[in-house]
Amino acid sequence: MSRAQRLAVVLLLNLALVAGLVVVGLGAHSLGVLAAGVDYLADASAIGVSLLAIWLARRPGGRYRNATNVAAVINAGWMLVVSIAVVAGGVQRLVSGTPHVDGRPVLIASAVAAAAMLCGALVLREGTGGAGGEDLNVKAVLLDTAADAAAAGGVALTGAIILATHGWYWLDPAVAMIIAVVVGYQALGLVWKALTALRRPMRARHAENPEM
Repeated sequence: MSRAQRLAVVLLLNLALVAGLVVVGLGAHSLGVLAAGVDYLADASAIGVSLLAIWLARRPGGRYRNATNVAAVINAGWMLVVSIAVVAGGVQRLVSGTPHVDGRPVLIASAVAAAAMLCGALVLREGTGGAGGEDLNVKAVLLDTAADAAAAGGVALTGAIILATHGWYWLDPAVAMIIAVVVGYQALGLVWKALTALRRPMRARHAENPEM
């Protein structure tokens, strides 16, 4: 299976999960589930950018050979934006008071999402290397997909605790914030790595022609 085909499979998984998670999140008053739904929608857009980058990189002449690294920066940027939004929403809920959260739909929907994203991560894992070397574009999507699986697992655990205790609603925004901070930290590292890869050709051209 090619890298583009792997990305297409994960794109379909994301699109299939978006509507269900948003509906469940609104109905259950769960910030964690809502954040996952919005994240998957952003992921779908980012994967579309990744597929476009792969197509451009394959065009003759090598004019767009850095397109996949640019896409990696865009994808990681999406992750940072979503992470900041989740943290802001979590702080607001903790300060103003967390509303009632229905644990059962949170548990079920998040468990399904975690399983789907784990399958997507396994599909992508073999597409990050290969004869062409490390593909930061696919790696960005892999990182985001694995983070989504972990996030959904954490939200599912939160739903189970809320269901068992008939309370502890503050866990929902707290877990969402912790996951967002971890994902944001990973995204920053990926942005730095992709930007470093983009600077290498510029340095090489400068070394060949110092007057540039």
